[in-house]
Amino acid sequence: MVRFVNEEYLTLLLLIPLLVLVGWWVWRVRKRAAERFATPSMMRRLAPEASAFKRPVKFGLMLLALALVILALANPQIGTRLQEVKQEGVDIFIALDLSLSMKAEDIKPNRLEKAKLEIRNLIEKLGGDRIGLVVFAGEAYTQFPLTNDYSAANLFLDVLDVDAVSLPGTAIGIAIERATESFDFKEQTSKVIVIITDGENTEGDVFDDAEAAAAKGVLLYTVGMGSPTGAPIPVYGTGGRQTDFKRDRMGNVVVSRLDEAALEKIALIGKGKYFRGTTSQDELDAIYKDVSALQKKEFGVKQFTDFEDRFQFFLAPVLILLILEFILSERKTPWLSLNRLLRKQEGVQA
Repeated sequence: MVRFVNEEYLTLLLLIPLLVLVGWWVWRVRKRAAERFATPSMMRRLAPEASAFKRPVKFGLMLLALALVILALANPQIGTRLQEVKQEGVDIFIALDLSLSMKAEDIKPNRLEKAKLEIRNLIEKLGGDRIGLVVFAGEAYTQFPLTNDYSAANLFLDVLDVDAVSLPGTAIGIAIERATESFDFKEQTSKVIVIITDGENTEGDVFDDAEAAAAKGVLLYTVGMGSPTGAPIPVYGTGGRQTDFKRDRMGNVVVSRLDEAALEKIALIGKGKYFRGTTSQDELDAIYKDVSALQKKEFGVKQFTDFEDRFQFFLAPVLILLILEFILSERKTPWLSLNRLLRKQEGVQA
């Protein structure tokens, strides 16, 4: 099996036919200029040693060398070993609250950044488990589906902020529904939804959605970010300096309070656990240890191929071609010219 590590370099091969056209155009220009200067017989007398075919041969060697260099840059690899790899694990969906109140700083540096840090730490611990992410405020969206590509998961996580969901609110129930829909219930894996939020549900009946998910065998864990006493939401201006706190229409400072009772009930319905988020502890680590105790089921078999680089096999001929191009002159080869002369003489005598 053959593959290219840097496939984007293969597009440079389009330069080869372009250079062929340029070479042909240059040859035509040179030929017309020579015809205007002298007749073909006169040119043969003026330059008797010039070869008619060595120049295109040298050009062809350079093009072939360029093509091989491009293939080497693409780094071709050959699969040398094929084996079956069975993966076992748990499917975990994170439902992350991106409402503006997640910017409150009663948890340092703020509720959202602390949650993202814990999710990153969780991703580092995963081995064989698949993770997905649903983000929500007044609406819920799947940021990325279940995957074991942890590098891609971290990239998606890095760009998240409160402006990712424009509709204000806290739609915990819709987030549970979106995550539940994203599971493949044909696969007999343990399925877990971890809800990270700081507020009361404002859209629909969250307990109905929790019961619907639990009825399908989904475990629900909740992490409450913040405190029941609440905290104001800072507003920052240009330069990163705090200018005020978020205020309501009456001019009063908005205080975001944690509804622990609702989150405890959601976890109870989903046969999971509730954790209060803190600055010092890693709540998702505790959840992962709890989840790891679940019976892990095989969720897929994939083919894994061990590849070895083969770019060096393209670079070696390049060196040979460049040496040939360098030592090949544009003058006629003496013994070939003598051979042609002898053939002409034999033809005349015959």
